[in-house]
Amino acid sequence: MERTKRITKVICFVLLNILIYACASMGSPEGGPYDETPPKVIRCNPDNQAINNKQKRISLLFDEYIKLENASEKLVVSPPQQEMPDIRTEGKRISIELFDSLKANTTYTIDFGDAIVDNNEGNPMGQFTYSFSTGPKIDTMEVSGHVLNAEDLEPIKGILVGLHQEDTQTVFRTKPFMRVARTNGSGFFNIKGIAPGRYHIFALQDADGNFLFNQKSEQIAFDTTVIVPSSTMDTRSDTVWHDSTHIDSIRYIPYTKFLPNDIVLRAFKEKGQELHLLKIERPIPNRFTVFFTAPSDTLPTINGFNFDPETAFLLEASAQKDTLTYWIKDTLTANLDTLKFGLTYLETDTLGQLVPRTDTLELAAKKSREKIEKELKDNIEKWEKENEKLRKKGKKVQTVNPFLKTYMTPQMSRYGNMAPNKNVTITFPQPIEKIDTTLFSFQKKVDTLWINEPYLFLPVEGKMRSYCLYAEWKPGQTYKFQADTAAFVDIFGIENSKIECNIKISPLESFGALFVHLTMPDTLAVIQLLDASGKILQAQATVNNRADFFYLQPATYYIRAFIDTNGNGVWDTGSYDEGLQPEPMYYFPRPIPIKVRMEIEQDWDPRSIPLIKQKAPEITKQKPDQEKKIKQRNKNYNR
Repeated sequence: MERTKRITKVICFVLLNILIYACASMGSPEGGPYDETPPKVIRCNPDNQAINNKQKRISLLFDEYIKLENASEKLVVSPPQQEMPDIRTEGKRISIELFDSLKANTTYTIDFGDAIVDNNEGNPMGQFTYSFSTGPKIDTMEVSGHVLNAEDLEPIKGILVGLHQEDTQTVFRTKPFMRVARTNGSGFFNIKGIAPGRYHIFALQDADGNFLFNQKSEQIAFDTTVIVPSSTMDTRSDTVWHDSTHIDSIRYIPYTKFLPNDIVLRAFKEKGQELHLLKIERPIPNRFTVFFTAPSDTLPTINGFNFDPETAFLLEASAQKDTLTYWIKDTLTANLDTLKFGLTYLETDTLGQLVPRTDTLELAAKKSREKIEKELKDNIEKWEKENEKLRKKGKKVQTVNPFLKTYMTPQMSRYGNMAPNKNVTITFPQPIEKIDTTLFSFQKKVDTLWINEPYLFLPVEGKMRSYCLYAEWKPGQTYKFQADTAAFVDIFGIENSKIECNIKISPLESFGALFVHLTMPDTLAVIQLLDASGKILQAQATVNNRADFFYLQPATYYIRAFIDTNGNGVWDTGSYDEGLQPEPMYYFPRPIPIKVRMEIEQDWDPRSIPLIKQKAPEITKQKPDQEKKIKQRNKNYNR
């Protein structure tokens, strides 16, 4: 009996302890306030900013358990390391081992950014950089700025920015950077640990990790301006809040400002990208597409092993000949399960030269003809069964099975409430073999009557499957275009179903207009009108520094302009070997709302605002990194 009582007491005691532990482990607010203290470094080995260091193993000890977030993106070692360092987190410790030989009399920096946070609440330590020197002094100079995409002024995240002290044309191609940093989500970089001197600065989207510009596919930027790091004392304001709505005081805190801090690099890819065969796809039996990595002036040749390429294909090439679609118009060839052929094309070799290469290929369709025929048969049977159910219920049935005869359905551009300066574009799913214009009709509505009108129906240059309907459109009028069945027949003998569209031209009073005048020395520029997503709607070369945009639908617009240095009407990239910068691109910094019957005269000096402040946030796709902050959940807890 006594033994039973003792066992019962032990069980009760254990259960009570489990209950107490569970209550204590539930966390805030029952478990007390949240931890809002960021991690702190309490010991470094070697010491932070140590001199005459020869040690390649580094240990950082913190006052609490920590973790690294996105270390591969944010952590940068400078000078850059050819062999990636080993970086580990172990409880309260970060261990780093450098494998490259240490350079004499050199300052090394390990920039963690905001990657260090505490393990429990994720409180950020803030921007942290560890440094040491292999010589008798630490270099502390810094330079900073932004990297933007030269073509659209988008901030570039994650691109390397580095310094070279040598002033030679080959240094960017032959030697790794002396100092290096990486841009954040705003395109901002800050290179630290720089010795006094004169430098040249570069940006590099390093494809192979060697810190050299040795591939045309690598995005680069360079600046011919010599950079001389310096520093000065300055002050910044710090607002002290009494509460969430009232300011207690403003303090002015002295700090060291490092210069230059306003560098802007415009990054680009050079013309003449390396040419390689990317992939070949044959989604259906009567079509396959060849994709290349870059444009080419020379088309590949096909040597058919089980078909005659001279009669089998109709070639549809993209404007730059980097995407080639072969329509297999020969039925016997299309019915082959596997096409066997040799493809001869130009490819960039290891020396950067274009050389011919021949691949022997066997190409099967992803969806076989048997599968296509089975799907068609299943659709016919399904339609018949559904029709039979409707018939038994005494409901109306369809008289024609749509799957027994297929028609092609073209895509048409927007034609409702169209502007008078637009035209209607019709794009077909397959190339057209025959057009019978006698089956067309084009009319304008006059009162209640439809009157025949003159028109033109022409192929769109550079687009094999697209055609454009041109007419003298009158504001406020309604037109009707019709094409009867079989007006179009594609290369496979498939006809169109009847096409009919009523084209309504908006009245003049439903439009606005925008007139842009560049207030800068007379120069040749191209002004582009953008929609709310940043897509180009119209482009005009300036005449006397002016471009006029008529018939604008009510909407919010943006404008940008590039200086057309060579007068070819298109934006051109740069060249490192030629010392050629990309053509300057500028953005008007604000949206321009256009309303009906509104005409806006907009003066614009593209060079009056720094590039990093020009592109409106609404159309900037690369958003800044979200700033890590202490969560401050104790405010709610205290309430």
